[in-house]
Formats: sequence, structure tokens, C-alpha cells
Amino acid sequence: GAGAGGGAMGHRVLMVCDYFWPSLGGVEMHIWSLAQCLLRQGHRVVVLTHAYGGERHGVRYMTNGLKVYYAPWVPLFQNCTLPTFFPLLPLLREVVLRERIEIVHGHQDSSSMMHEALFHAQTLGLRTCFTSHSLFNLYD
Repeated sequence: GAGAGGGAMGHRVLMVCDYFWPSLGGVEMHIWSLAQCLLRQGHRVVVLTHAYGGERHGVRYMTNGLKVYYAPWVPLFQNCTLPTFFPLLPLLREVVLRERIEIVHGHQDSSSMMHEALFHAQTLGLRTCFTSHSLFNLYD
């Protein structure tokens, strides 16, 4: 179907966050639900997150063709990866080119992978957006 872009194809969106399936929580469910809604509207959605032990690594497909890249990074603390900054760039660039990504949507303030991805996406000339899922602000 026609996507929000007005043409036969919708937008191509990459969602990036340290928190995703098989971990369960509000951020994880929000990303999955938003991806499913966008897919139903005719957009192409891809998720980039980190590997989860031996059970999730490489590329996986979920409901309705949601493609998930599980990057070869191991979480340091509470499912967050250690900030790597530049090592993410080649992988992000590969995903962006392979999937023809137009928009990079980052989720969750505490996700270092998300901050790095948004920085590199802007360097690559892509549109970016950010959703804060925190229940607190910087003044708390």
C-alpha cells in the first residue's frame, strides 16, 4: 500500500536501541509495536540492536517481515553496550546502504548504541529522530 511518503513505497526506517527482543520491557514493546504499525502502513522497518548471548545474533526476521540486525556487541551493564563510538560506523553504514534507509529513529536515553547511531546517521546525511522513554528528567 501507499505509505506516508505519498508514493507506492513508504519510508525506510531504521530503529536503533540497546533494548529489544528477547529482552522484555516497555521500550522493547514500544519499538516492536511501532514497527508493526509502520509495516502495516507500507513502510520498511529494520531494527539494529546488540546480540543477546548465544540465542540472538546475526540477522533475524520477526512478525510481518520485521528485520532485526543483532550486532556483535555484548552488553556491559543492564543491557547497555559499552560506548564504542567509531566501531559502529561501518556496521551502521552497511545496514543503511543494504536496506536503503532514509530515517534513523533512536530510542531510550540510556542506550549508547542509539546515541552513536544518531551521530553517525547525521554524518551520513540521513534524517534522524529520537524518542525518550525515560520516566525521569535531568533535574530529578
